[in-house]
Amino acid sequence: MRQRHRAVNTNSNASEEEQIKQSKSVFLSSEKRIFRICLAIRIVNALLIQTYFNPDEHWQTLEVAHRIVFGYGHLTWEWKKGIRSYLHPMLFALLYKILAFLHLDTPFFMMKAPRLLQSLFSAVGDLYLYKFSRVLFGDHVAKWALFSQLANWFMFFCFNRTFSNSLETVLTLVGLYYWPTLRVSSSKFPSVSRKLGLALAALACAIRPTSAITWLYVGLLELIFARDRLKFIFLEAAPVGVLVLGLTCLLDRLMYGSWVLVPLNFLKFNFLSSGGDYYGTHKWHWYFTQGFTVMVFTFLPFSIAGIIKSKHWKLSGLIAWVLGLYSVLGHKEFRFVLPVLPIALMFSGYSLAVMEKADYLDNKRKGSLNTRSKWLSKTRFAIFFLLVTNIPMALYMSLVHQRGTEDVMNYLSKEALNEKVKSILFLMPCHATPYYSTLHRNLPMRFLDCSPREEKGILDESDRFMKDPVAFTLEITKNASLPSHVVLFGSEEILLRDLLKSYSFREIRRFFHAHFKVDRDLQASVVVYSLTSE
Repeated sequence: MRQRHRAVNTNSNASEEEQIKQSKSVFLSSEKRIFRICLAIRIVNALLIQTYFNPDEHWQTLEVAHRIVFGYGHLTWEWKKGIRSYLHPMLFALLYKILAFLHLDTPFFMMKAPRLLQSLFSAVGDLYLYKFSRVLFGDHVAKWALFSQLANWFMFFCFNRTFSNSLETVLTLVGLYYWPTLRVSSSKFPSVSRKLGLALAALACAIRPTSAITWLYVGLLELIFARDRLKFIFLEAAPVGVLVLGLTCLLDRLMYGSWVLVPLNFLKFNFLSSGGDYYGTHKWHWYFTQGFTVMVFTFLPFSIAGIIKSKHWKLSGLIAWVLGLYSVLGHKEFRFVLPVLPIALMFSGYSLAVMEKADYLDNKRKGSLNTRSKWLSKTRFAIFFLLVTNIPMALYMSLVHQRGTEDVMNYLSKEALNEKVKSILFLMPCHATPYYSTLHRNLPMRFLDCSPREEKGILDESDRFMKDPVAFTLEITKNASLPSHVVLFGSEEILLRDLLKSYSFREIRRFFHAHFKVDRDLQASVVVYSLTSE
């Protein structure tokens, strides 16, 4: 009898193991399907982005990568001061190398390929948001968290751009998934590797030193709740950190030609000397009242409801921590807090999942469980509301608003390919357009410098031009040869039209740029003038 009983237990254990294997197999196949869907959406997303958002997308990544591969490209003052690491641009340098090898470095591919590469990284971020939501709250919430991520206008507008912040966001999502303090352990999911989480955190900090704000919070949680604190500090965090920092320093030593400690220089400039304030400051509450609120947009009430209902205070505390510390800095930008936007959207997914379940139970009590009641009143209204508010915003910002500066460089790159452009002068605020990475021709170009001045009260070229466009243009053209093309915004073109005509320039193209002003006066169009004698 005992032997027969043991046999039954053995068969039962084998059956359980088989069920676990089948469950893992279904999960992995589901992951692949979700990744393919996310990748397809992000590829379309990348192709639809045709507007200009922030100079760093081009000037701190693609311009540097172009210089590495093709030997020409402008390095801004940050690279001369050693406050940027070459780690992120090297990814796109590899892409450019492949394009050059395949003879695909044409205007179309030089314009589209970098964002298509970023779409691959973005899809990985989407997948890990789903996986992270799944281990925290289950399949149902994970589905709605992914919906929130893909439907949010700012993720559509910004995530596929080649900012270091975009890759930082991907690494943050993957790293948080592997961090034990923030997730619920379960035998149904793969084992957690804290070392892998640490490696991803270190990599995020190497690419973007301010990512340390996020990982300091997570590390403090680990010290509070973990039992093996000494092991965590001395056998995991320290070795991984030293290894990643060492490899990054070696890469920067190779590229800079001397030893440069980028995180230290970055800390000195942005935190100790408030160097970033040179490019503008905002009120301390800007992220709470404007910046992050606009990014979350109409998902905000759902995110707040999800935070309250889920009671996952560790994760919601991370959002408050990041927004709070970034609020201390004077210079603020939307993209700085991009890494915590998916977390806010995850809580929105939690709220939507609770709403759908409540609708289902309500209809079940009423005895209405037919097919038509799958999408029920409150849930259906919420989805309609979110889509109708986010999709138009995403499309307008990605296809319409501030597209002129991208269109003009795409036009000039084709003209340069046909040898119709000899040199270009940009009479507009500094870094207002892409540069050599889009033109992809080694032609003389000049833009107005806006590097921070050590002496206070001295205006840079960009500010001098905006103060008096005519006087500044007369000054810089006095003893210099005239360019074949001049590019400027319509607001300044009105003031410089007669002067340019006196130099034998004529307008050849005008591109729509924006319907409303952002930082300065309305820059409705971008105008191209050509020297008639050329």
